[in-house]
Amino acid sequence: MIETINLLKENLKNETVVIAVSGGPDSMALLQIVNSLKEKLDLKLVCAHVNHKQRIESEEEAVMVEDYCKQNDIIFEYMTIEDYNKTNFHQDARTKRYNFFEKCVKKCQAKHLLTAHHGDDLMETILMRIVRGASFKSYAGFKDKIEKDEYTILRPLVYYTKEEIENYVKENNIPYRIDQSNNKDKYTRNRYRKYILPHLKNEDKRVHHKFYKFSKTIEAYEEYINKETNKYYQEVFKEEKLNIEKFKILDKIIQIRIINQILFNIYKEDLSLITDKHQELIYNIVTNNKPNQEINLPNKFIGIKTYNEFYIKRQDKYTNYKLELIDKVILPNKKMVEKQSKTNDNSNYTIKLNSKEIKQPLYIRTRQDGDKIEIKGLNGRKKVKDIFIDEKIPKQERKDWPILVDSNNTILWIPGVKKSKFDKQNKENYDIIIKYH
Repeated sequence: MIETINLLKENLKNETVVIAVSGGPDSMALLQIVNSLKEKLDLKLVCAHVNHKQRIESEEEAVMVEDYCKQNDIIFEYMTIEDYNKTNFHQDARTKRYNFFEKCVKKCQAKHLLTAHHGDDLMETILMRIVRGASFKSYAGFKDKIEKDEYTILRPLVYYTKEEIENYVKENNIPYRIDQSNNKDKYTRNRYRKYILPHLKNEDKRVHHKFYKFSKTIEAYEEYINKETNKYYQEVFKEEKLNIEKFKILDKIIQIRIINQILFNIYKEDLSLITDKHQELIYNIVTNNKPNQEINLPNKFIGIKTYNEFYIKRQDKYTNYKLELIDKVILPNKKMVEKQSKTNDNSNYTIKLNSKEIKQPLYIRTRQDGDKIEIKGLNGRKKVKDIFIDEKIPKQERKDWPILVDSNNTILWIPGVKKSKFDKQNKENYDIIIKYH
């Protein structure tokens, strides 16, 4: 374990360290190694153990880890998870687990969190992501060192295989427990572990070092491409919206990276939900010539293309409304339609009406199928739907765009867009002023 020990010596000294320990051979080996360096490096150790309550052995494992900590003067921090999101058990368990680890780090004012990910874990992760499809960055698997805002995550066992670690714990009589669920073929990672990795190791016993080099190479390329991408990202993505015209003139590799960055900023810890298929879908709708498109994304997000813009938002339930306008109405889009006493505004954001020509009360409602308006200055009526298209109103916004009608359901105004023949000039007679803002 020379490489692991050297990494620990380089990074840890005179500090508090939190070690994530499940009770399996990997984490117990790591705990033993760090404990053996405790006095030499002047370390205060904290063992963080999570009981997932999924197996009858979980209680006994917790007792074993706690006993080890008592015998070696290691602080023992313990958490039990009582309930999970059943639709995504593993992701929910991971999130809760790492939230607990972070609480331990902050509570103990630690500088480092150590986890027992090893070389086999790295190979499995890389292979799974290649087969499933992921971003270029994800193909690196996981990093052996991650700089967080207030602490650093280290994975010191990444240089070794599962077999080497198991031999180490047996040779040193380190207590551990085996999670039998790791042998079940229903889990994807287990199938890679049992059937694919052995073939690779038969070709080269040190193949995990080549995967580690592969991971580091991707990280280096990733760092360079990031620098190039950031130059353009700030230009084409502003106020959470992608400028499609500027985006289209960029090299494809930069375009893909910008899409990945947008997805990363939204999903962050849930990035495993995103595949290259989602990236491809976004790229296709952004670069084709159709002006309005939508795609569904994981976790109830929706990608929206509207003319020269693309953005991602949470799916909102469409609100169909009809509200009486007495003094003012606050709309679902957070804007307001309000009566005024006077105005100098003649834009489409203000309308002046003569109460003798319309039937009160007035209402603000959403668009209905077949809606038509007699536009001021034109003969005849025009479909509201066609006006929205002509004015390039985003398709997503048309559903709940406000429309002013009287009690006869006559359309008087499409706020901010068009006024009807009922609008009055300053020199004409009017006694109602309404503003949209």
